[in-house]
Amino acid sequence: RALRAVKNRYGPVNELGVFAMTETGLKEVTNPSAIFLSRHPEPVAGSVVMVTREGTRPLLVEVQALVSPSELVPPRRVGNGIDRNRLALVLAVLGRHAGIAVGSADVFVNVVGGVRIDEPGADLAVALAVASAVRGVPLGDEAAAPLAVFGEVGLTGELRTVGHPDRRREEAAKFGLHRVIEPAGNATLRAAVRAALGSARRAEAA
Repeated sequence: RALRAVKNRYGPVNELGVFAMTETGLKEVTNPSAIFLSRHPEPVAGSVVMVTREGTRPLLVEVQALVSPSELVPPRRVGNGIDRNRLALVLAVLGRHAGIAVGSADVFVNVVGGVRIDEPGADLAVALAVASAVRGVPLGDEAAAPLAVFGEVGLTGELRTVGHPDRRREEAAKFGLHRVIEPAGNATLRAAVRAALGSARRAEAA
């Protein structure tokens, strides 16, 4: 069970409390990332771990994407746990600035565990999950080099930093995700896609 506090007497807080339903009532979950984070025994295309923030706490969740040829006009754009307009924006930037076109395909994006993500820091995770699904190339290696991502995508294809990157990296490291793709300097979405997909191909070749 998730309990979200939007504000208190001092102003907005946007905090999230996670509780487990037991025989004796609700018990606080002190490490919610362990519940929402799903790890696969083998690398899976279309899946990526995102480091988001709910209030003051960093949280690891899995973002999954499925891209399938469509006979519908227009094709479907379905997002569970993310804003549909934000999904449309990310897909447009992917096609225009990263060479990942999905104009004739149905795109389904899901945040595992029923979590809803409302921050722009989810953009990069959505973009990389879709790119991975389109190319059929897993991102990272669950055993050797698992990765986590976060970052905002701009309309001109640039990656913008988001709040508290240090705490996000620390949360990822707790679960063994020491490889993080995040905005840095003049980073672009095209470069991030190439880095994520290219490193996966090199790992497969090795």
